[in-house]
Amino acid sequence: MASDFQRSKVDLVFDAMDSDGNGCLNKEDFELLAQRWAALRGSDEKLLTQVMLGWWTTLQSAAGGADQVTLDDVLNVVDVLPDNIEPVLGTADAMFGAVDSDSDDYVSESEYRMMIEAWLGHAEATDFARLDLDGDGRLSRNEFTTLWAEFWAGDNPDAAGSYVFGPVQAA
Repeated sequence: MASDFQRSKVDLVFDAMDSDGNGCLNKEDFELLAQRWAALRGSDEKLLTQVMLGWWTTLQSAAGGADQVTLDDVLNVVDVLPDNIEPVLGTADAMFGAVDSDSDDYVSESEYRMMIEAWLGHAEATDFARLDLDGDGRLSRNEFTTLWAEFWAGDNPDAAGSYVFGPVQAA
């Protein structure tokens, strides 16, 4: 069962993705996320849509095939991610490729902020220095993947990855 901290982390992203504010996510919410990302970044909307719809299918299956999923449905999937981390790592790799706009195999702070704006639908304060695990002013693919896994599959309030999408409000 998801902890209060995990609920707070996921709620942050869930609320941002819930485009009509009805408390549920549907296929259109995932399509809109891919469109927001492509509009901000000009990247491959087809690839991003494929990645996002892959997660929609996973969540929809967890919700028994429903056309809408709740926060609790998402948390049920989050509960099993520590034992099945491969989908998270695959998504992190795809997102890294989309975020790395200059193809230098690193994500700069400005590239990172653009990703957060695409995911959340608005600019959000993030502590990039906290996320930059080796302190070199950029995120390597390994750092990015570690952060992504910590956010989605972790439950440690001290882990840098817990704050990938910005400050987490107490549950």
